Amino acid sequence: MTALFAAMGAARRPNQDRPQCETTTLGDLLYANKAKAPVSEKEWVGLVQSIAEGDQLALQALYTQTHRMVFTLIVRITNNRETAEELTVDVFHDVWRRAPAYEPAGGSVVGWIMNQARSRAIDRVRFEQRKKRVNNHADSPLTPTAPSGPQEALDVSEQGRLLRHALQVLTPEERQAIEAAFFSELTYCEVATRLKQPLGTVKTRIRSGLGKLRQALAGTSKGL
Repeated sequence: MTALFAAMGAARRPNQDRPQCETTTLGDLLYANKAKAPVSEKEWVGLVQSIAEGDQLALQALYTQTHRMVFTLIVRITNNRETAEELTVDVFHDVWRRAPAYEPAGGSVVGWIMNQARSRAIDRVRFEQRKKRVNNHADSPLTPTAPSGPQEALDVSEQGRLLRHALQVLTPEERQAIEAAFFSELTYCEVATRLKQPLGTVKTRIRSGLGKLRQALAGTSKGL
């Protein structure tokens, strides 16, 4: 089974040399060979049912007919071809594992596969966004560090008191956005969704709030 997925991953690479202007509509991806008749839903379901029974050839057949549109969707979401190549193989590994649970009444086979591809891609994008946000704010005064001794523990406690005091300079909206972004570890898009506010508004509140916090913390430290 591992060898089969390795072969699938290798099979993706030749297609990467295709011209970027090539038409990549869903119809073209599904029916690239116009001489062949469209695959019926009954045939799609038959492939998934064979996969559920452990038929590796059925998985390879499904991969051959659908991997291009899976790759295209993922690369459009992640904007990264190497990531898309990796996740495309992951999607078909999921198909192999989840085939026994597939129910035709729940939707088409292609829709089922594409939902898994979309979910994989969005999860990767969110992971990368969180990683960048953590790295970008590694030196922020909001980033806590573990104390290494009694004196440092006192310093951390004092910093916490100063931070709580500084938070009072924020408007309720700024404080709500910053707490969601930094303390709840949400992306800006997730903050906007939670607060039911436009993304631009959330970014503006976080930017203005951080500016106020830095000024407040700088002014407090000078007075010590």
